[in-house]
Amino acid sequence: MSGVLGPAKIRIGVMPGPWPEGAGAGFWRLVELCETTAIDSLWLSDRLTAPTLEPLVALAAAAGRTRRLKFGTAVLVLPFRSPVLVAKALATLDVLSEGRVFPVVGLGLDQRREWEAAGVPREARAARTDEAIEVIRRLWLEDEVTHRGSYFALDRVRLHPKPVQTPPPLWVGGRTEAAFRRTGRLGDGWLASLIAPEAFGRAIERIQTHAAAAGRTIAWDHYGAIISFVLAPTPEEGWRLAGPSLPRDRADEATLRAVTAVGPPDAVAAVIERYVAAGGRKFVLRPAGPAETMLEQLARLADEVIPAFHAR
Repeated sequence: MSGVLGPAKIRIGVMPGPWPEGAGAGFWRLVELCETTAIDSLWLSDRLTAPTLEPLVALAAAAGRTRRLKFGTAVLVLPFRSPVLVAKALATLDVLSEGRVFPVVGLGLDQRREWEAAGVPREARAARTDEAIEVIRRLWLEDEVTHRGSYFALDRVRLHPKPVQTPPPLWVGGRTEAAFRRTGRLGDGWLASLIAPEAFGRAIERIQTHAAAAGRTIAWDHYGAIISFVLAPTPEEGWRLAGPSLPRDRADEATLRAVTAVGPPDAVAAVIERYVAAGGRKFVLRPAGPAETMLEQLARLADEVIPAFHAR
């Protein structure tokens, strides 16, 4: 691990848990809560066949109702989309929000029906993602881009308007060695999911090794994690409430216990602290309890947990 260089800059954003009925009205209540409390940012996932909002459309709508809230994608599935369209959409969102966009990109879940629905062969998703990241960054930085790759061809393409950020930081998600390598070679940061704190710290070391091999560096405070949580009187009650929504098809029980924060505010904060000790500085908290308690959980998080971290 590299040493801490400067102020902590710990920031905590949130992403929705299970959506309650009436997603439209619930989304606007969520946006207002995030904008008017200590919550730093709002993050949306990218799933074609799940009951979620399309992230770029929803975040663009939220940008029009906010002035300080930042926006992220956790993660935007690049192989689903043309990199030119992604670059254009994110640049537009960055302009309209005056520089509040922080996209995280990745390969998405390895679920056959999602790839069939997208019309993209999943076997090529890694190579398409690598090439897409390069194309997007070039479009943001260069006046004119000509590119002949394995998947995309651009002939003197100009992207205007350019993003306000020059360019927006393009983080990478994923928890495999290939994802660590991709982050080191191409990413501006890394957002982890379903990785225990100790493994999270080792992954940062691997990413730094890959970055050094590529002649790059990644800012020390550009590592973060998604953490599911439930605020409850006791950890036992928290686990009971969290149980139905935990992704047991994607992680074993020991990992889920390590990456989920349940119980009173100090117990939730303790899990975040373990990631801080491992090198994390940016966090996305996701309520894991019943859908109807999502806004209440986020409001309590903003009031009882987040301020102490942001004050450091």
